[in-house]
Amino acid sequence: MGASDIQNVAVLGAGSMGHGIAEIAAIAGYDVVLRDIEREYVDDGLEQIEWSLGKLEEKGRIDDSADDVRARIEGEVDLEAATEDADLVVEAIPEDLDLKKDTFGEVDEYAPEHAILASNTSGLSITDIGAATDRPEQVVGAHFFNPPVKMDLVEVVHGEETSEATLEAIHAFVDDLDKRAIDVKRDVHGFIVNNVMLPFIEEAAWMLSGDETTVQQADAAMVYQRGYPMGPFELADYTGIDIAYHFREDTDLDSPPAIAEKVEAEDLGKKTGQGFYDWEGEGPDYEPDDGEGFDWLRVEARMVNEAAKLVGGEVATPGDVDLGSRLGARFPEGVCRLGDQIGLDAVLEKLQTLYEETGSERFAPADYLVELVNAGHTGVDAGRGFHDYAGDGPYQYINKELTDEGVLEVEFDRPERLNAFSETMFGEVKEALDNADTDEVSCVVFSGAGQAFSSGADITGFMASEPTELMDVDETIQAVDEFERPTVAAIDGFCLGAGFEIALACDLRLATEDSSLGAPEINLGLIPGGGGTQRLTRIVGEGRAKELVFRGEQISAERAADWGLLNRAVPEDEFDDTVEEFVDDLANGPKTALKVAKRVIDDGQDASLQAGLDSESQAFGLLTTTDDMVEGVTAFRDDRDPEFE
Repeated sequence: MGASDIQNVAVLGAGSMGHGIAEIAAIAGYDVVLRDIEREYVDDGLEQIEWSLGKLEEKGRIDDSADDVRARIEGEVDLEAATEDADLVVEAIPEDLDLKKDTFGEVDEYAPEHAILASNTSGLSITDIGAATDRPEQVVGAHFFNPPVKMDLVEVVHGEETSEATLEAIHAFVDDLDKRAIDVKRDVHGFIVNNVMLPFIEEAAWMLSGDETTVQQADAAMVYQRGYPMGPFELADYTGIDIAYHFREDTDLDSPPAIAEKVEAEDLGKKTGQGFYDWEGEGPDYEPDDGEGFDWLRVEARMVNEAAKLVGGEVATPGDVDLGSRLGARFPEGVCRLGDQIGLDAVLEKLQTLYEETGSERFAPADYLVELVNAGHTGVDAGRGFHDYAGDGPYQYINKELTDEGVLEVEFDRPERLNAFSETMFGEVKEALDNADTDEVSCVVFSGAGQAFSSGADITGFMASEPTELMDVDETIQAVDEFERPTVAAIDGFCLGAGFEIALACDLRLATEDSSLGAPEINLGLIPGGGGTQRLTRIVGEGRAKELVFRGEQISAERAADWGLLNRAVPEDEFDDTVEEFVDDLANGPKTALKVAKRVIDDGQDASLQAGLDSESQAFGLLTTTDDMVEGVTAFRDDRDPEFE
């Protein structure tokens, strides 16, 4: 079955996952049937969809009206009626293997022969589920993350019999939903994300059980020292402590006593009001200084070790492990990249020490980790670890492409954090510019994936940075400012803080009318960095710069254009064409003249008028000797467009 053949989708289960999957499929234009065993469950799911679509419409997040999207969704109780016309069936019922197998066996009887059957299971065997049908080659895992409307990740799980055609079709479907797919190439328990995320919670709980930490110490250290959005115990309470407990039921390892005791007492976290924190009271109560002395490497070494098992076992690529870590677990770094940054030799040494001290199999080093270290592939400093750092990239947080016209497109790709800049992300932008061949580049266009250009710097992560590391941020923005070719900031959404400073360093700034810009650092007890105070003043003047900095407010794109911050602020439907018009002029213009014009204008801002005029005169004289000048004059005389080399 080809990817384009999927038109009708049946979703089984109208709970939070099921109705969310049905909603995003309808938003993408598919006709959807939402089925559950009772009409009240179906109606509840449809009500949730209607509420969500209304909110999305209010925020301008969907192209069609909420009513039009809702019209593509039907509710159904009868399983045969729900699946008889389906091209794709997505199962999102409770995590019970026998129940899923029974359901797939029934669906196999009712669904058309060509239909793909997908399970949203978070860890059960796709091979076992597929064996309950007469079409195991058309059975695949499609593990969405909760809530599907907001979470961008889908784990595509290969059963032993799943065909390449099925995998291609489900990947295309995920792309259509505007989600990101990662491949679980072998049908292992827990897939990718759960296997690298659980040790984050679990090892801290083992330390708590052994009186080696407190809840507050562990959470404060991992948030304020290591940059995670939540600490391990806070995360356990949010996801449900029973989830971590039940994950271990089908493995050779036990759950930590601290987790088992909470489950036995039915203190499961936020959903029950009590967990590691009192959610009926103040909730998490840790402070930055509480984390001193916590052994964070013990936690992260276990995470990296699990990643090594996945990569070494050919379950997943390092890139997919990293993307899953970021989008599914919301970690600040991909776990493979994290190991490379720490140093895989340090990770291995930590694991070996703990294994010798405790004898616990959870510390047994993965064979692949040992192989990497023995080969000298210990990470970033060695030039190679999980990833190869010898060339251009690899990039975790940006997408870089050089077009045939010489346009270097750099997309900030951290949508799960609204493209907030981490130290690594800043480094990747600078690396992309440093590695660019300016003889091949005509201009650079910066943009952001998702709903933001960039919402600023990842402040929690930077709290643990040394002053010298913060200086690297200035170097990155300076590299944007000093790049030889024209630079364009294509702003769609939030452009704040560090993202605003990147935009200020660009030569041209274009934005959608719904975008907002600003320097909110004063609200954090800071001031803009990366030249944010100085470039802003030169662009809009002292009074307006002080207004933006002192008040820390966000301003509309319309006001930003009035102030001269933006070259254009246009409606969303005109944005791509406007950017293209600007970029075409830069890409097809005379490279030498554009380079010289940029230098003369930039240098002239810090010079006297006479010095600036002298520089301009010298540059003009130089350009009169170039082939481009001859081509420009000839084209003007011949009444044609110039073709600059």
